[in-house]
Amino acid sequence: MGGAVALFRIIIGIVAARAAVLLFAQSPTTGLHADSRVSTPPSAANPLSSERLTPNLVQRPIHTRPVRVDVNIVVLNLLVTDSRDRIVAGLNARSFEIYDDRVPQKIVSFCREDTPISVGIVFDSSGSIADKIDRSKAAVQQFLKTSNPQDQFMLINFNSGPPRVSGFTSDFDDLGTQLAATQAGGKTALLDAIYLAVVNMRDAPSGRKALLVISDGGDNHSRYNEADLRRLIQESDVQIYAVGVFTPAGFQRRAQEEVRGPELLREIAEESGGRMYSTTDSSQLPDITQKISMELRNQYAIGYKPSNLIYNGRWRRVQVKLHPGSGSARLRVYGRTGYYAPAQ
Repeated sequence: MGGAVALFRIIIGIVAARAAVLLFAQSPTTGLHADSRVSTPPSAANPLSSERLTPNLVQRPIHTRPVRVDVNIVVLNLLVTDSRDRIVAGLNARSFEIYDDRVPQKIVSFCREDTPISVGIVFDSSGSIADKIDRSKAAVQQFLKTSNPQDQFMLINFNSGPPRVSGFTSDFDDLGTQLAATQAGGKTALLDAIYLAVVNMRDAPSGRKALLVISDGGDNHSRYNEADLRRLIQESDVQIYAVGVFTPAGFQRRAQEEVRGPELLREIAEESGGRMYSTTDSSQLPDITQKISMELRNQYAIGYKPSNLIYNGRWRRVQVKLHPGSGSARLRVYGRTGYYAPAQ
C-alpha cells in the first residue's frame, strides 16, 4: 500500500488471553474468587496524558477471512490482577513493556478510566440448562445492575432454533422483561449464537465491545464449527467473557459435548482476550457476573505505533510484560494476543 495510503486507527484487544512468557495471559483458575476488591499499589505520576488516546474503530464488514486493516496505532485494553485475583489499580505507563512480533515498542498513549462499553449477552436457554435457567437470569440482572449507566446491551437468546437478537439498549427493565419470558428447551447451538453475536457487534454504539456468554458449553446443533468461530474472533475487536454453568463430574451421565463444554468456552474466551469462569453451583452465578462487570470497568488502555510494521497481512503476536520494578512477580496481565497486519 505504501506510505501514500492513509492509515486508520483500530482498537486491538480488550482483556485476558492465553498463557505466555512472564505474566502474559495465563488461563484463570476456574471458579469464583470471593475477594473481588480493587488492589491499589503505590501510585506514581502518569507520564502520558489520556487526552492523546483516541481509540476510534473504523467500521468494516465482518468477513470469513482475516481482516486486513491499515494501522497507525494499536490500543490494548489490559486487565492486571494480583496473586489473589484482585484488580490492580494505580499502575502507570512505565509499569508496562509491549512487544510486537518480539520487538519492544514505545508507548504513546495511556489511560485508565471507566468508558462506556457495548455488551452482547449470549444467553443459553436450551434444555440442558433448564435446572439452572433461573439462576442464569439472576446473574444477568446482577451484571446489569453493576454496569456503567451509559453502557448499551444486546440480548442474544439461543437454543436449537434461530437465535433471538434484540437491538442495543440501555433500558434494563426491557431486557429484564425479555429474560423473564425465556423458557428452556431444545438443543444447544452455542457456536452459531456466538458467531452471530460477534457479527452483530459491528453495529455496537461504543468503541469498546464485549460479549457475556452464559452456557454449559455443550454445543450439539451448530452450523459453524470451532475453526470458523476462532477465525472470526481473531478478525474482530470483541472481548468474550464466558460463564460456564456445569454439572459436577460423576453427578450424572453427561453427553460428550457437555464434557467438552469447559474447554470449548475457555478456548473461545482466551482467543478473544477474555476470561472464562466456571461453577457447578448456580447460586454463584450473580457473584461471578458482578466480578466480570468490575473487570470490564477497570482496564488500562495502552497505545503504541508499531515500529516494525510490515504490510504482509500476517498475524502479529503482541506480548505484554510488567516492568520488574512493578511487583511483577505477584501480578498478572490479561490482554489480547495479536492482530492482522495490513496487506499490500
